[in-house]
Amino acid sequence: MPGGPGAKLKDVAALAGVSVGTVSNVLNRPEQVSPDKRNRVLAAIDELGFVRNESARSLRSGSTRSLGMLVLDVRNPFFTDVAMGAENVAEDHKHSLILANSAEDSGREQAYLDLFEQQRVQGILITPFGQVLERLETMRSRGIPSVLVDRLARTDQFCSVSVDDVAGGKAALAHLLDVGSVRPAFVGGPFTLQQVEDRYRGAAEAAERAGVPIQLFETPDLKFDRGRQVGDLISKLEAAVRPDAVFAANDQLALGLLQSFAANGVRVPEDIAIVGFDDIDFASQSSIPLTSISQPRQLIGERAAELLFDEINDQPGHVHSQVVFTPELVARQSTRRR
Repeated sequence: MPGGPGAKLKDVAALAGVSVGTVSNVLNRPEQVSPDKRNRVLAAIDELGFVRNESARSLRSGSTRSLGMLVLDVRNPFFTDVAMGAENVAEDHKHSLILANSAEDSGREQAYLDLFEQQRVQGILITPFGQVLERLETMRSRGIPSVLVDRLARTDQFCSVSVDDVAGGKAALAHLLDVGSVRPAFVGGPFTLQQVEDRYRGAAEAAERAGVPIQLFETPDLKFDRGRQVGDLISKLEAAVRPDAVFAANDQLALGLLQSFAANGVRVPEDIAIVGFDDIDFASQSSIPLTSISQPRQLIGERAAELLFDEINDQPGHVHSQVVFTPELVARQSTRRR
């Protein structure tokens, strides 16, 4: 009787003294098999070194035991933590998670959606960059549902898990005003990203309510190097017109600003206070611990994956829901009261 990868279902069935159908049930629906038969099949699998042919199974079933996850920037620790949360739930459901990076490029985003469809994933978790909702609706009609992650679905056609970015922007700007800022600024972009627009809108509303103007430094993306570039620009401004506080749209930008200010002799927080967004691990570990708006990163991924499995399994009473968490300000040294 062959063993190892060459062993077949019939070999396992013969050794365990059960039918091929029973072996199949143990692999796919173990709750339908009695404990005695299940243990015999598992012992036979172990003895033979049987390796399941997942490719053949997926061809028969029309799908794989995998989820696709598409994020804006895989180098951003925020998305790494979100993916870890989603992976934990996928593992509980005996699924794998395929993580892809759109790199804030709509063409690349479409290419990965093509790949996920070709790979027959069972569902997709996505932080959209381009206009993809119509495409996602088409994929759902073909049996591949989606959940939006870190983006509020402004439609009842999709589930989504996000935070209240407007509230986060208001909290960030209110904190900067509270520690003494009179010339706050916002750094971030592009504004085609809903998160950026909402965070700026919240900050602008808080500034308007206080009767304080807010300067805008728009960036083409949210990467660390953009923060350094804007920091160099701000550092060259005359002290009388230079912002005395900055709210950055994410922590990567904020950490880039912090590095630039240190290199240019601009003191944080004495000359310029800084607030970031996401509260990634590096925020508390930087040379000057960074004040940031905290999001429940792993919980976002976990909840999104749970909603996706609900839709995949077509749970009774499942309706598309929009889960919105409230972010919290975590104050650190970068915004000490003057």
